[in-house]
Formats: sequence, C-alpha cells, structure tokens
Amino acid sequence: MSSEIPLATDRLLSRLSSHDRERLGEALRRLLAYGSILGFETGQADLYHWGYQNRDWLEEIAALLDLKLFWEHELRLVQAIPQRGDFLLRLKLDATLVLLTLWYEFDTAIRDRGETPPVALTAEQLNDSLRSKFEPLKRHLPSPTRLREILIQAQRKNLVRFTPDADFPRSLIEILSTLKRVIPFQDLEDWSRHVERQLASSNAGTTAETEPEEEALI
Repeated sequence: MSSEIPLATDRLLSRLSSHDRERLGEALRRLLAYGSILGFETGQADLYHWGYQNRDWLEEIAALLDLKLFWEHELRLVQAIPQRGDFLLRLKLDATLVLLTLWYEFDTAIRDRGETPPVALTAEQLNDSLRSKFEPLKRHLPSPTRLREILIQAQRKNLVRFTPDADFPRSLIEILSTLKRVIPFQDLEDWSRHVERQLASSNAGTTAETEPEEEALI
C-alpha cells in the first residue's frame, strides 16, 4: 500500500519539471517552518519570485494543509496563515504581552505617523511601551534575557527582524507586516478589548506560579 503513494504523487506532479518540484518543496518547507517567504531578505528573493510566478501551484498545495496564502507583492512577501486550530502555538503570558505591544507599535506607526513597513524601534522603547501598557502585569513582564528569547522566536517566524546589541537596550527591532495577520485584530478598539481581558484576568487573581498561556496563530 505504501509503495503506491510515491507513484500517485509522481503522477500528480508530472507536469512539473524536477527544478520546479524542488522549488515547490523548498517553498512549502519554508512556509511551514517560518510562516512566510521574505523576498527582500538575502537568499529568499529567487524563491519568492518563483513562488509568485507559480502561485497557483503553491496555493493549491498549501490549501491541502489548510494554509491560506497572502501575497504582498509590493513588499515581496508571501505569508501562510493556518485556517485550523491544529497550527496554533500556545504562548506564555510574557510572550503574548510582547507581541501585543509590537502589534500596537506597528499599528500606530502606520496609521498615525504614516510610516511604511518595517517599523523600527529599540529594545528600550519596547520595554518602555510594555511597562506603560501593562503596569498591572509588571511581575509578568520579561527580563532582558527572556525578552531576547521572545524576539529571537518572533524572528524565526518572520514577524520581526532582531539585531542584538552588546548594550541590549540599544538592540534594533524591525516589526514586519506579517505580525498583523498572525495577530489579526480588526483595529485598535479590537486590540484594546483584548488587552482589557488580559488585565481583567490579572485582577481576578492570576499569579506568576500559574502563568496563563494565550493562543496565537504562529
């Protein structure tokens, strides 16, 4: 029975050259591992352009995995968003708070200041924003070491570009537009309602020993 599966796959992909099959596999692996293909990054430009030129193939195969592809050709990126809960990653509260803050900083920079992605800020600015927004949750805010871990994880999922500095507060964070789909708030009001729920949970007696987790599409 198992020997029939590769033969069926060969017939299904028989229209593709060996080069295109390799590219299709590479594109799918990157989308599954990192959530997106960033054509503006060194080493990903050719793969992005191949994917864009053959997006019907890529979208059809991705749909089998319940992934919906979003293309931002002007930014040269394609992002895969899971359509089922099977792909949800459970995040600890401190990581959730960081991503919520990054979402806010990205949204206000684009909407209020007319900036274009990526939106840049330092680790110090991020920390200041975290403290101002989540003062009631201050015992859950990450240490510099933990914040570095969270940012590295976000970078692996192509949500930010993180450039550490020996003086950590000066480390550079560039928030990518991919974050807006991973945390798909409709607007700032939607964001505010979610934050209020987090704060209400804290007031209800959440402790550091029973730190809750929050689901995010990553």
